[in-house]
Amino acid sequence: MSNSIMRWEKLLSKKRQGRNKREDSDTVGRSVFQRDYDRIVYFPAFRRLQDKAQVFPLAKSDFVRTRLTHSLEVSCVGRSLGTEVGAKLGNKLPAGVEPTDIGSIVAAACLAHDIGNPPFGHSGEAAIGEWFRFNENGQKIIKDWDLGSKADFERFEGNAQGFRILTKLQNPHNPGLQLTCATLATFTKYPRESCIEGEIFAGDCWEKYGFFQAEKPIFEDVANEVGLLRKSEKYSVWSRHPLAYLMEAADDICYRVNDLEDGFRLGYIKFEEAQNLLLSLLQSSKDSKKLDQISHCHDKIGYLRAKAINALIGQTVDLFIKEEGRILRGELNDSLIKYIQSAANLKIISNISKDKIFKAREVLDIEIPGFRVFAGLLKAFLLAVNNVEEYREDAKTKSKLILALVPEQFLGEKNTPDREPYLRTLKITDYISGMTDSFAVSLYKKIMGISLPTS
Repeated sequence: MSNSIMRWEKLLSKKRQGRNKREDSDTVGRSVFQRDYDRIVYFPAFRRLQDKAQVFPLAKSDFVRTRLTHSLEVSCVGRSLGTEVGAKLGNKLPAGVEPTDIGSIVAAACLAHDIGNPPFGHSGEAAIGEWFRFNENGQKIIKDWDLGSKADFERFEGNAQGFRILTKLQNPHNPGLQLTCATLATFTKYPRESCIEGEIFAGDCWEKYGFFQAEKPIFEDVANEVGLLRKSEKYSVWSRHPLAYLMEAADDICYRVNDLEDGFRLGYIKFEEAQNLLLSLLQSSKDSKKLDQISHCHDKIGYLRAKAINALIGQTVDLFIKEEGRILRGELNDSLIKYIQSAANLKIISNISKDKIFKAREVLDIEIPGFRVFAGLLKAFLLAVNNVEEYREDAKTKSKLILALVPEQFLGEKNTPDREPYLRTLKITDYISGMTDSFAVSLYKKIMGISLPTS
């Protein structure tokens, strides 16, 4: 809290989390930040996003976006935002840092932004949190914990799970992907811990939390390395990294515009309505003239989607440069997308999507049973791991059999459950939240006896 302004020379730190030395350096044609991007691409948790829903869980259409395609699209928009901002910052950037480096940082953070999402998206987050908050078994597990540890589970957050995945779960003996501190800070959309009782921080930046109690020391090291501003003397609450605003904007742009296109392709939004909504984001009459030359309605919507995203990128870049001073002082508490020129029209699109797409029968028919899937998996695995930890060799046979399904990395050394209840619970939640939509449903059916393997 002693600093008053963030500085680009610290914000763009190339130091890798988990390493004490700063031996990393750029190679010809490939910067350290580009290597961050490549590490995420080859990460198993990233590949699993191919079977995690963006809007439509277990969708039968091959056009509909998954979390994987959504993340790739967001990273493309993020790269454009970062590179254009870097070009406009010009000589404000530290020596040796190019506009393309800014683009690479934002692209890498965007690529990983949904990596902590459990099966069934945001309804999956709600299902985990509500099981610990309202279910008798869940409440019993956490009843004697401190407020911070309880809040980690009662308000389970995919963003915090993502930070844990990137910094700890890969390569347990050499933890995490060891991304640069600049990329990790940009990834952290909500730079605060889960419980900040008695303190109020209004604005999008602190609407949710970005790291669990287990990873709080890691985030604080990252925050100090890049020079974020501490906002609380009592709790771990920080200003956002300036580039996190661009990561957030890329996600906001994509899910508003692209979800609208998905809704049209699946028949939830009529062509004329989708066309008019996208046209409302454009200022150029040339776009309308070009549209008349396209015959197929699907191609017209695809063209307008591309033009709309391009227009929104330009508006976001201009606003970021205009607000740079406030951002560096940690004074901008809301997302950029709320203040760009097309903000009102984007809000209309968002409201229509909520009514006609997110509440579509196809979505609800999967999301509602998803709560039962999570309740069944959490109960089965957590009761089993607690039973085995308490009774060891004398534990129930069923508990031992259930734990035999859990990979060693989600238990402890030699497949022995962790003695500490918080960590033991966190590791099982790691396992369940990391599942794909299809695997979660399949495993639930097997454990519940709904389906049995055939020979």
